[in-house]
Amino acid sequence: MSVAPITLVCLSLATLFVAALPVSLYRRLRAPFALDWRDTIAGVAIFAFFATVIERAINDYMLHGNAATAQVLSNPAFFVLYGALAAGVCEEVGRYIAMRIIARRAARKANTPADSVAFGYGIGHAGAEAWFVGVLVQLQWIVFAVLANRGDLDEHLSNLTMDSVLRVHMILGSLSPLFAGVFALERTAAFVFQIGLSVLMWRGVRAGWKGILPLAILVHALIDVPAAMYQARLAPLVVVDGLYTVAALAVAVVLFRTCRPERRVARAA
Repeated sequence: MSVAPITLVCLSLATLFVAALPVSLYRRLRAPFALDWRDTIAGVAIFAFFATVIERAINDYMLHGNAATAQVLSNPAFFVLYGALAAGVCEEVGRYIAMRIIARRAARKANTPADSVAFGYGIGHAGAEAWFVGVLVQLQWIVFAVLANRGDLDEHLSNLTMDSVLRVHMILGSLSPLFAGVFALERTAAFVFQIGLSVLMWRGVRAGWKGILPLAILVHALIDVPAAMYQARLAPLVVVDGLYTVAALAVAVVLFRTCRPERRVARAA
């Protein structure tokens, strides 16, 4: 089998767009929001540890390592509930810990835009997700597509089982320019949500509100429900992507109207 050149081009362009999104946004907002690179690195580190290490380890145990929980989570409803909450708890606990630590340093900084930390951290957290969940995965499929077009794919997959090889061929056969567009749309929406969650968490932490962590977990879980429903085959992709597009646009509008560089914190005493 082979992948159409137009599909390969579209997928490559979509991957480049997602890869460049966090870098371009950081450069654009660095001056007006006085972004601190340490906040962005913290966002990258928190996502890398809490989402790709802790959450994956928990999921592997719950879905595969423990027969009792695996049987319970084979029920689509329980799977959706668990999947949404697992992501919400792991990521938001990490975000909360990071922002509590950052708040001590930020309190000593004068004349800084009020949402500077939120945007700096959010770009790091969202950018890490864009790369780990999106860019690196799509680069793998681009490489597989190139190998397939050269007729070398099966040779490079010789260490996999026949079922795994067939699955790779099936996914390659499903690639299309529409798939590339959906990928870029989904990753952009996820990026907006992560910025919004970072602003929500930062404002709650800065205000000293004890209920911010459970609220952030709930909001994050609600955001992940449609994706979990799609994975459980309870909702079609077009409905899920439509919901995410509308929700991301709404969050972007709210961020644009409420997070302005001129809104600054008071000078430290």
